[in-house]
Amino acid sequence: MTNFSYSKDLPDNLDLGKIVAVDCETMGLNPGRDRLCVVQLSSGDGHTHIVQIEKNQTKAQNLTRLLENKNILKLFHFGRFDIAILYSTFGLLASPVYCTKVASKIARTYTDRHGLKNLLAELLEIDISKQQQSSDWGAKTLSKAQIEYAATDVLHLHALREKLNEMLERENRANLAEECFKFLPIRAALDIKGWDNIDIFEH
Repeated sequence: MTNFSYSKDLPDNLDLGKIVAVDCETMGLNPGRDRLCVVQLSSGDGHTHIVQIEKNQTKAQNLTRLLENKNILKLFHFGRFDIAILYSTFGLLASPVYCTKVASKIARTYTDRHGLKNLLAELLEIDISKQQQSSDWGAKTLSKAQIEYAATDVLHLHALREKLNEMLERENRANLAEECFKFLPIRAALDIKGWDNIDIFEH
């Protein structure tokens, strides 16, 4: 495994394939308040590409091109947050998307444990550490532990998607999940625009 690190944007002409795992690290969990610090990506080949985003940065041409490419599926875990913070930072809505947390909630109705650590342990027998989750991602230089943590958040999403797709098909819920994925970018936009705590479908 190799972790490639970049400043501000992905390099020119980097091809990560048609399915790319994406995750974000921020200064907090409020996408309307806390800034984006790191975006990590993986094509599922065992390598990660980690981009540090500067404070007040609003443009990343190559990253934006990838996230908006309709021919590239973006894999997230809890995509609602990541899509929202990317929208807040760069003004783009990533699409098309797949969220392993949404897929898990639709497929794995026998449990309320849908965190990435839980999913990897059960479905792939992989144990990951979440120790660096609450560290200072706005630091000028990321520690080795932070980089390794960021990498684990995207390294296994491709394999996880395959397992969840098998379960969704088995339970006849694949179409339902797909419709949820289609709506997810709009759900993230609603969060940023002020409807984060409002059920727009209630009476």
